Amino acid sequence: MENRLCVFCSSSNDLEPKYYKLAEDLVLEIKKANYSIMHGAGSIGLMGSLLNAAKENNVNIIGVVPEKLNKPHIVDSKNQKLVVTKDMKDRKEYLRENSSAFIALPGGFGTLEEILEVITLKQLKYHNKAIVFINAYGYFDNLFKQFDYMFETNFANHNYRNLYFVANSPSEAIDYINNYTHQNIYDKYLRE
Repeated sequence: MENRLCVFCSSSNDLEPKYYKLAEDLVLEIKKANYSIMHGAGSIGLMGSLLNAAKENNVNIIGVVPEKLNKPHIVDSKNQKLVVTKDMKDRKEYLRENSSAFIALPGGFGTLEEILEVITLKQLKYHNKAIVFINAYGYFDNLFKQFDYMFETNFANHNYRNLYFVANSPSEAIDYINNYTHQNIYDKYLRE
């Protein structure tokens, strides 16, 4: 399988410029490492920044969109290979099965839902791929406080901190993925 990084990120056009620049910087790091990109196919928000930067830097990009969202004002079908799925469930399955690793850039509910699902599926041993949050500007700090509280109160086993990695920059994220080696993580139900 081609080395494809699945990037989950915002579709908002109302963000501070630094976040769009972050997406562009990630594309440059992806290019250096000779990966391609899979994302939600959007031409808006950080997804649009990924798409535009990929086009400008000759990085292969594949957009995966459910039929319901395959609209001209949402999706750019000219500048990326487009895969249209039946629904969100099929979209997430396609992304998961055809990606080598997962990266979360800042985003909203959709981004969180998608990255948390791949963490959960790794916990349940459906895959063993690298998962990285790019916590630039402390965007995910409050989420990680919630994670810490879950570990402290035993709602999540402390070993599950190893299911994902927190990077502060795109270069740190790509470096982690380049050097990633899967390690079995404790599970009280699914011991190997």
